[in-house]
Amino acid sequence: MVSFKSILCQCLLLSALFTQAQNHTLVKAWETDSTFKVPESVLYSPEEEILFISNIDGKPNEKDLKGSISKISLDGKRIEHNWAINLSAPKGMGIYGNKLYVADLNEVVVIDIKTAKTIDRVPITGAIFLNDISIDKTGTIYVSDSRTGIIHRIKNNQVSKYMDNKMNVNGLLAVDDDLYLAVKDTLWKADKNKMLSVIATGMDESTDGIVQTNTKDFIVSCWNGIIYYVKADGNKEILLDSRAQKINTADIGFDPSKNVLYVPTFFKNNVVAYFLK
Repeated sequence: MVSFKSILCQCLLLSALFTQAQNHTLVKAWETDSTFKVPESVLYSPEEEILFISNIDGKPNEKDLKGSISKISLDGKRIEHNWAINLSAPKGMGIYGNKLYVADLNEVVVIDIKTAKTIDRVPITGAIFLNDISIDKTGTIYVSDSRTGIIHRIKNNQVSKYMDNKMNVNGLLAVDDDLYLAVKDTLWKADKNKMLSVIATGMDESTDGIVQTNTKDFIVSCWNGIIYYVKADGNKEILLDSRAQKINTADIGFDPSKNVLYVPTFFKNNVVAYFLK
């Protein structure tokens, strides 16, 4: 017969192991009112010291020119809606120089950050559902198409296929010579030779945004409402789970200088900021 003391010791051991494994938490810093229009992505701009928010404002796969980009101050108090307009279901964004690049269904829209004017539209032949964008240190742009499974590359305004056969690919993150990609329940790394390796798997199958922390770990959001902290060795922790409340967690942004995570809630139409502890 197992003694009560033995059971208690086992429970204490399991509790200690869980506490040791759960090293990170999110603490809410602020939350905006629900004044956005289906916010899909948040992008932190250290140069401007603001946040860009993409608003789908319509169907996520319709060329309707109803979409827009908003700007928010880092404390969440000052919001400028319709900073840039005439977009169609805009989603992921990236910055290079003084330009904001936006994934816009079947083209990448280029916006001058100083004037908020659209200065170029780069069509992607065959694209159906462009989703996320990441830009490397040389200015090469990577954009995912979740419906075709293709990651496109744009260099000097020339479009080429970087990788294919990755159906439902969403989040991208270019770091040095590597490109990280979120595909269903898995975070992958493609090195400079396009050799693929798995960083972590077994997450919710709606993986969406990827950001990197100061410690070279990752935070991965899933559209269904769950956010993971993924260590470089592949171990993962759940930072947030809002699925029971039916609150989405779409394409996240991150301020590494303050350790603040910014989460767009899609249908809830607001943005929530959390301190990463």
